[in-house]
Amino acid sequence: MTCSTPVSALPYRNWVRKSTASPSITVPSTALTGKECGPYGVHYAYDTYALAKGTATAMMKQGMDSWFFQQADYAFGQALQGDASKILTALGGKVVGTVKHPLSSTDFSSYLLQAQGSGAKVVALANAGGDFVNAVKQAKEFGLKQTIVGLLVFDSDIKALGLQTAQGMTFTTAFTWELDADTTAFGNKFMAKAGFMPTMDHAGVYSSTMHYLNAIKAAGTKDPDAVMKKMRETPINDFFAKSGKIREDGRMVHDMYLVQVKSPAESKSTWDELKLISVIPGENAFKPLAASECPLVRK
Repeated sequence: MTCSTPVSALPYRNWVRKSTASPSITVPSTALTGKECGPYGVHYAYDTYALAKGTATAMMKQGMDSWFFQQADYAFGQALQGDASKILTALGGKVVGTVKHPLSSTDFSSYLLQAQGSGAKVVALANAGGDFVNAVKQAKEFGLKQTIVGLLVFDSDIKALGLQTAQGMTFTTAFTWELDADTTAFGNKFMAKAGFMPTMDHAGVYSSTMHYLNAIKAAGTKDPDAVMKKMRETPINDFFAKSGKIREDGRMVHDMYLVQVKSPAESKSTWDELKLISVIPGENAFKPLAASECPLVRK
């Protein structure tokens, strides 16, 4: 999938290009602000490190210190599990097993049997979208007793699962429309246009696009070097991020959120799905700049 414009304002990565070649949409791997970083790339909404850091830290505080991974067998799943495993072991936890599954799997029964037999306290799903939804539904049908953790979860996934199935699940997100007055106002405007509430992808795209366009206006030019300079030096303060900043490795640092899925009894409306557990400050959510492998970072 590619973008037909010189600039792709993506939740995973924004691009300010010197040419009109179409950039590819990429997965949220931390490689984008590591070895694969570039002077015109911005990794905006979330990445595999931030998603794993918030959830693993929360689970460890509850004594959930042994994990079995179900990993989507492609680059995204590998990156997500890789970051989660490093964070988990650094916190004193352990990975007791892993099973890989193909993209767009429909039958998770054998994977769930392996998870059950592992004795792990947590079954961590290093996948997304339909794979995540199918795995959770089948785990519930299977009667899996272990705690199920999703490492990349969207509001739309919770809608697909239903609160009866998803209730109590804890995960990390970059955005939910229920956070405050600003996020709710954006959510309602989006809902009026699209017919559903925005996910963190939708919110990240809108915020990143506006930051880019405002940088062009402030710079008075479309020159990529001037625009990138303005984007980096201008704090991001909108419905998506408060005091967000773009580091020299291209990572946009902002607060992340640990949330929990409401029970049907707690929900007051159709899209009232999540409650905030805690705010994860940006400096704690994302990989430290000192640990970056980006060649643009001054050591």
